[in-house]
Amino acid sequence: MKIGKSKYSWHEFDGDLSDILFACIKKDDQLEGENFFTSVVSTYIVCMKEQQLLWTMLTILGMMVGGCKTQIMPYSALANLQADAKGMTVSYGSDSLQYGILRVPEGEGPFPVVAIIHGGCWLSAYNLSLMEAMATDLTNRGYATWNLEYRRVGNAGGGWPGTFLDIADGLDFLRMLSEDYPLDLDQVVIAGHSAGGHLALWAGSRTTIPAKSPIYRSNPIVPAGVVSLAGIVDLENYLVREGSGCGTTVSRLIGGFPEDMPERYRQTSPIYLPVTGVARTLITGKKDPIVSVSHVSRYVDAHPEAGEMIVNKKIGGIGHFEVIAPGSAAWPHIIESIENRIAPVEPPTDREIGQNINY
Repeated sequence: MKIGKSKYSWHEFDGDLSDILFACIKKDDQLEGENFFTSVVSTYIVCMKEQQLLWTMLTILGMMVGGCKTQIMPYSALANLQADAKGMTVSYGSDSLQYGILRVPEGEGPFPVVAIIHGGCWLSAYNLSLMEAMATDLTNRGYATWNLEYRRVGNAGGGWPGTFLDIADGLDFLRMLSEDYPLDLDQVVIAGHSAGGHLALWAGSRTTIPAKSPIYRSNPIVPAGVVSLAGIVDLENYLVREGSGCGTTVSRLIGGFPEDMPERYRQTSPIYLPVTGVARTLITGKKDPIVSVSHVSRYVDAHPEAGEMIVNKKIGGIGHFEVIAPGSAAWPHIIESIENRIAPVEPPTDREIGQNINY
């Protein structure tokens, strides 16, 4: 009997048994029968410690019954997600990029609100369409959603201070919206993805921004909670000075490097900002190649005084984009995290929620 060769090496795992489920060694995406068994046993021989034998064999049995996938969701799969066209485009400023898409459930309300901030490395190449499927799903569950657009690096006025002022003004515009729509401003959660997760965490600490700062706004909306989805938490740590990747945008966002503009980094990097009584949930895929679990954990380590105000969820087997994809393996965690902060009084039962995702 020939033993399969592992596609993954031990250093790619952090020892969590959930990761073993994604250690299938094979020539195709699915293993069956003897090839499946021998390949997983091979992984066990290479990777497992002796005391994990019982759990490992139970895992192998489960995998033989249900199979497993190693593939994480690619960026291109986001195009397959479905969003409705029921949102209302509303401007919160005079610039063409200062707007949001508002969705309000049917009924009297008032409805709790999820304010959504898209990512995309803070770059103008990416826009709020990334989060439209998320907004649709949440509204179908009974939440009002406010999907924000904002000026980004590459847009006139984007970067420091415009990007931060747009987020601040867009969130505070909820007060104006509540005059015409049944929004419960005592129940607002800010949810952001990747670079938008950075901005969501920043927005949760806006009350600590000095009054003399160019990014200060008085009387900010104070959310009931923040949900950071694969969010960037430490700008200096994420910064890439040369080369490629999302980290190369950091200095363009802030207008310089940390040694040249330390105060700007202290006012914009969540790792420096107090938690301020606003609960935060951080959700990251263990296989995220863009924002790593170790990067996100820096935020928890930097705020030991916050205690249970910070929840750090690390989900096995997912990458960077499952956390914004209704119907993905990560989606129940996102819904639970929002519901732990705000929950619809009477979620609708006749709306389609979740999606089937193929990638």
